[in-house]
Amino acid sequence: MADGDKTSLADRVGEVGERVRNSQAWESIFRPGSPFKKGYTDSPRNRSYVIMNNVLYHLHPVKVKRHGVRLSYTLCLGGLSFFLFILLTITGIFLMFYYRPTVPAAYADIEALSTSVAFGSLVRNMHRWGAHLMVLTVFLHMSRVFYHGAYKPPREFNWVVGVVLLLLTLLLSFTGYLLPWDQLALWAVTVGSNMAGFVPVFGDQVKFALLGGVEVTGSTLLRFYVLHVLFLPFIIVIFMAVHFWRVRKDGGISGPL
Repeated sequence: MADGDKTSLADRVGEVGERVRNSQAWESIFRPGSPFKKGYTDSPRNRSYVIMNNVLYHLHPVKVKRHGVRLSYTLCLGGLSFFLFILLTITGIFLMFYYRPTVPAAYADIEALSTSVAFGSLVRNMHRWGAHLMVLTVFLHMSRVFYHGAYKPPREFNWVVGVVLLLLTLLLSFTGYLLPWDQLALWAVTVGSNMAGFVPVFGDQVKFALLGGVEVTGSTLLRFYVLHVLFLPFIIVIFMAVHFWRVRKDGGISGPL
């Protein structure tokens, strides 16, 4: 290729890039102060824009206490809980491709995952043990927060949000435990629905709503499946977003007693 052709090709690429940077789509994607924006200069004002407009930087308070970011202080239990939730979401989506929430197929699909699907046994065990570990890390995280007095003002509301997240985690684990629809699952549904029946005033209605009738049937399996893969994760994501936002607004990780 001749030098003239190289120069013309480079010029054409530069022109296309300049057109893209000047387009309305590019302007709408990148906020003011972004290094990708046309005319960016390395100035204190633009550096502050980068911090203020970056969602990852914005999750953390402007100032944090030095001891509050030590691994020995938090043990990274909150981060581990969030990581395990992401892991469970990814492995759960994989399992959904091979699982049917019907009485004839549920147990057979779980067996097929362990014997016939490539990496099925690995992914299912990752999902199962990840659920157990998430219950443990959320409980230890709550214990650490309580021990360090992080439930005190101004963090009372976030402590309540954390308690709700712990309860949702337990419900998520319980509903997933039922999906193989074996004898353990059937008895667990029976015990759990009977416990729900003792809710004051609305106990019978709650039990009927969980079972989808007056006894354990295929409708019960379908309801717990929807709770496990859709309703409870959706609620948990909302409460986690509020939890992270309040951590930032309340001044970050609390100091020691």
